[in-house]
Amino acid sequence: MANSQATWKFAQCFGDKGDSEDITEADIISAVEFDHTGNYLATGDKGGRIVLFERSFNKRGCEYKFFTEFQSHDPEFDYLKSLEIEEKINKIKWCRRQNMAHFLLSTNDKTIKLWKVFQKNIKVVAENNLSNSNSASTAPGQWSPSDISKLRLPRMTLHESITTATPRRIYSNAHAYHINSISVNSDDETFLSADDLRINLWNLEIPNQSFNIVDMKPANMEELSEVITVAEFHPTSCNIFAYSSSKGTIRLADMRESALCDVHAKMFEEQPDPDSRSFFAEIISSISDFKFSQDGRYIVSRDYLTVKIWDVAMEREPIKTINTHEHLQKRLCDAYDNDSIFDKFEVELRGDGSSVMTGSYNNNFMIYPDATDPDAEDTEIVLQADKSAFRAKKVGVPTPMGAGLSSGVGIGSRFGSSSPSRNNAIRRDLDAESIDFNKKILHMSWHPNEDSIAIAATNNLFVFSTL
Repeated sequence: MANSQATWKFAQCFGDKGDSEDITEADIISAVEFDHTGNYLATGDKGGRIVLFERSFNKRGCEYKFFTEFQSHDPEFDYLKSLEIEEKINKIKWCRRQNMAHFLLSTNDKTIKLWKVFQKNIKVVAENNLSNSNSASTAPGQWSPSDISKLRLPRMTLHESITTATPRRIYSNAHAYHINSISVNSDDETFLSADDLRINLWNLEIPNQSFNIVDMKPANMEELSEVITVAEFHPTSCNIFAYSSSKGTIRLADMRESALCDVHAKMFEEQPDPDSRSFFAEIISSISDFKFSQDGRYIVSRDYLTVKIWDVAMEREPIKTINTHEHLQKRLCDAYDNDSIFDKFEVELRGDGSSVMTGSYNNNFMIYPDATDPDAEDTEIVLQADKSAFRAKKVGVPTPMGAGLSSGVGIGSRFGSSSPSRNNAIRRDLDAESIDFNKKILHMSWHPNEDSIAIAATNNLFVFSTL
């Protein structure tokens, strides 16, 4: 299990750490993903670019350095639908490395690409006949038999080695709606892609054909009541996948049952409290992200106000609910007016499945150590990914979580150890009044084998680790 007393600190920061007024829309990071080893880190932005970082070791320890950058997607225009297709990178997924090259999938709203990133040797001609002055001054028709011995075969030598990226496959024309997620299967041969109403299954080697495995489009679109928000393969069982909906449900499906997985094997859904129904109830219950633990035992989901931890063996209710945004209850009208209520916060699990991480506003993000352990003390670590916190070298330490909230989980106190419930109430009131909805942590990734995390904050990438 994770060390619940670990102290988190800044390790690195990439970007200019400038004010939001200086940031162009194209520079905003929209995807972050570690590879399966944790030695490489990929980011995608709204300008369609992908930047890769490689881990290196030196006397100060280990750090990530720039590896390569390439343009993954460009803006397009669908003339049949008179629709502009943004170049923004929605998701990045690494394929397991099979040789010296790296392979990764990237997608915008309509097109998925498989990229090969590899080292390429550049060779130049180091020696030929022109390098000999006597040969150069003699015309070919004037050569004598004695000049033949002076002829030299061209010789190539290594000039430099560069890193290059080429698109090996392009998977297009399979989605009528915007692609919201892609997931590589554990068999390393297939992957799925999901939009609002359909999920398609692809073979990595066959770009011009896909199989529709989920279709939620009704015959009459006026009867549409929910849409797909995220889809992901089970980490170890290649025939099982799950997908979440805007109604707050997660369905587990088995591809062995039928070609079209209209009937789910399990559905994880928490029944809402009739007394708490409001105008915003359906919006805030929509699942923005979910992840399997590496062993497949747990599912962690995120909606606007909470993080829910599900045991795959128990469908009726989550084993724990973490109220990450309880202090926003009184500002839902403001969030609705500025569209922040539709923000899609991601959720991440530690490699061993014990700890959970998710983002918030004011460039804050939270880590919940031992969140899947029912016997562990409920604690919270709050960190900030912005230039002021970076310069101040602030660290995050575990703090006890407030009592009397759902499943005994609440918001951690940062105002001292006395009277935790009172301090939590004070902190919520202050946070609710000082929220900057423009500063938000939506995208993040957790190193698969250790306590290192990558956080995207507008156009900056922060790396945190434990002491």
